[in-house]
Amino acid sequence: MDYILHAIQFILHLDKYLLQFITAYGMWTYVLLFLVIFCETGLVVTPFLPGDSLLFISGSIASHAVLNVHYLAGLLIIAAILGDTLNYWIGNKIGHKVLQRERIGFIKRRHLEYTQKFYEKHGGKTIILARFVPIVRTFAPFVAGIGDMRYGKFILYNIVGAIAWVMLFLYAGYYFGNIPIVKNNLTLVIFGIIFLSILPGIIEYLRHRFLKKASQ
Repeated sequence: MDYILHAIQFILHLDKYLLQFITAYGMWTYVLLFLVIFCETGLVVTPFLPGDSLLFISGSIASHAVLNVHYLAGLLIIAAILGDTLNYWIGNKIGHKVLQRERIGFIKRRHLEYTQKFYEKHGGKTIILARFVPIVRTFAPFVAGIGDMRYGKFILYNIVGAIAWVMLFLYAGYYFGNIPIVKNNLTLVIFGIIFLSILPGIIEYLRHRFLKKASQ
């Protein structure tokens, strides 16, 4: 429970922690942001890492010329593409063995099952749409690898999704993050980003519950 509270606290005050890191380590911040985005998209055991909120806060900080937003955009797009690519090949090579296990270690089976249903519903477009849905974003390329999606098709969706996701949140932070009403209510804005990100999952869950109850 303490771990979850600390994680929430970290995400809600991400701007302060990131500024502290920039002050202490300067240009190494680019490496840190690259690694966070790469791991959040590339490793199925790290879906808890910040994604949307990290991009928005990074863009907001970059507007003060502390970071170069254009270099950052290119770097994080590459991180997102490489992360999904790694995740795809992990799923392709060992995903079937993982699914055969009764216990999947750090991976929550319900997250995997939800992503599989999401993939069945949206097909290849899942790789693009999942960029904007936390947790599904981490598991979608893994499931695509398990499902033997043709790599040429996957990499196209991967690149389009990475560019759209990084550009949207990073430049939204860059252009809107320092508007007084946004800056003074940054915690609420982060809450809003998180809520909008998980809203599709909430709607899908409620729809499933409604249909299940109706069928009974």
